[in-house]
Amino acid sequence: MTRSLLRSALLAAALLAGAGLTLAPALTEAHGFKIASLDIGHPWSRATPAGAKVAGGYLKVTNGGAEADRLLSVASAIADKVEIHEMAMAADGTASMHRLDNGVEIPAGATVELKPGSYHIMFIGLKRPLTEGEKFDGTLTFEKAGTVAVQFAVEAMGKTGGDHGAHQGH
Repeated sequence: MTRSLLRSALLAAALLAGAGLTLAPALTEAHGFKIASLDIGHPWSRATPAGAKVAGGYLKVTNGGAEADRLLSVASAIADKVEIHEMAMAADGTASMHRLDNGVEIPAGATVELKPGSYHIMFIGLKRPLTEGEKFDGTLTFEKAGTVAVQFAVEAMGKTGGDHGAHQGH
């Protein structure tokens, strides 16, 4: 191998290694799950203070199929019970939150985001505080697609659900 070729190969290897190190944090934070024609993007929750009994859960569901589906329920051992809720503004400007007994419809060819201030998951009766940086297991049950295991990433307490870049659609 000539010096010039060796130098080029070493430079290319160094650039690729550096690119890998730069991309590694984004790739480890991005997480998504798939069942049938549904893509579940970046399930997450906020860290909670000691003694907190509830926490919210958020994610995006993209239905790439030709038929609507419905998120019927969510389960997790992190809490005594888990419900799907909706936050809505009343005509008088006050916010109200209520449980969605029939879940959330995921129309064909559409994305539905469960996010702060809208549809969301409520973890009720937390068994311990949620700590930033950890992940905890959950299970989503859809009417047609069935059940899929997911992991919720716990993010900072003040997280508002803004742009996450590489978080697969979240």
